Amino acid sequence: QVQLVESGGGLVQAGGSLRLSCAASGIILGVNKMGWYRQAPGRQRELVASITTSEGSINYADSVKGRFTISLSNAKSTVYLQMNSLKREDTAVYYCNAELVIGFRGSTTDAWGQGTLVTVFS
Repeated sequence: QVQLVESGGGLVQAGGSLRLSCAASGIILGVNKMGWYRQAPGRQRELVASITTSEGSINYADSVKGRFTISLSNAKSTVYLQMNSLKREDTAVYYCNAELVIGFRGSTTDAWGQGTLVTVFS
């Protein structure tokens, strides 16, 4: 069984910073891609940032460009989201997502973390 464990959410004043972490665990042969999504109350879940492990290709939502930075650990099994200059509209539950290689023939599974709440107040 594979799982993603998130940490780092919390309450922060507007303009402040938070760092989210998400670690993949279980019987994993590799990680193809990791990313962060968020869902605010009454809104659909949206992509915040993603990164591929092989090429390091990064994608950001326009709303977070220049403020958020996604990165991987050296082992490429932990993904981080450094969030700076936070705004009230960044308030949401943040979910980690990963495409994990679980089979020797390259079979993959799409995994989600349990979500961590980020609340930005002014």
